[in-house]
Amino acid sequence: MKPNKTITAKKEQWKRLHGKQKLQYIWDYYKFPMIVCFIFLYIIGYTAYGRFTRKDTVLYAGLINISSSEPLNLQLSEDFLGFMDENISQKKVQLYTGLYLTSDPNNPHHEYTYASRIKILAAIDSEQLDVVLMDKESFDAFSQNGYLCNLEHLLRDLSPDTFDALKPYLVANTSILEDNSEDLLADSSLPYQAVTEEYPMGLIVSQKGLLKQAGFHDDIYLGVVGNSPRTGNAVKYINYLYTGNEQ
Repeated sequence: MKPNKTITAKKEQWKRLHGKQKLQYIWDYYKFPMIVCFIFLYIIGYTAYGRFTRKDTVLYAGLINISSSEPLNLQLSEDFLGFMDENISQKKVQLYTGLYLTSDPNNPHHEYTYASRIKILAAIDSEQLDVVLMDKESFDAFSQNGYLCNLEHLLRDLSPDTFDALKPYLVANTSILEDNSEDLLADSSLPYQAVTEEYPMGLIVSQKGLLKQAGFHDDIYLGVVGNSPRTGNAVKYINYLYTGNEQ
């Protein structure tokens, strides 16, 4: 059987090449399978890296209308993991900052309101917002839209001792179950009517514990989002904010 002339010719050509010529020859003839191989190896490596470095989120928290320093942000995130004895290389707290909600056009942060609202709604819808720390204006907005759970029920069910200790800091607010706001758009002469519900949905967290030490002049309210799947960790976060600095 005669040897393949093409293969023989390639072998002879290869023998005549030296140094960089051989590298160029390999690239010219095999660059496509090499590129495919590199892409395949990159995908495998990237997937493996993500698998071994991915951290599980124990809590999603958001700061609404609150400006905080980097040290405080660390206290509100990584330091909570220490309070829970979690491994920071495997777990994390996702802290959303730079979120603003206001109806005041003269507020310097008013231009960020629309983008913040979209981000907040997306986080709530995807169950990636558990706890919110906010001022009175945003507390009212969250309450009226029915985003916050009944903290009295939550604390009584998951941590009765915590409820007894923090009862003085509970704040009730009003949730609008339904109203005629759409009808008012068509006829502004109609009186506003709404079906509402009032219950304890906030905790003042700036009068004791971590946030009191931070030195906020105005009250800071904490609320737990109603559809949170991590309410157990939310209650632990509440305990941390009030007592973590005392551990």
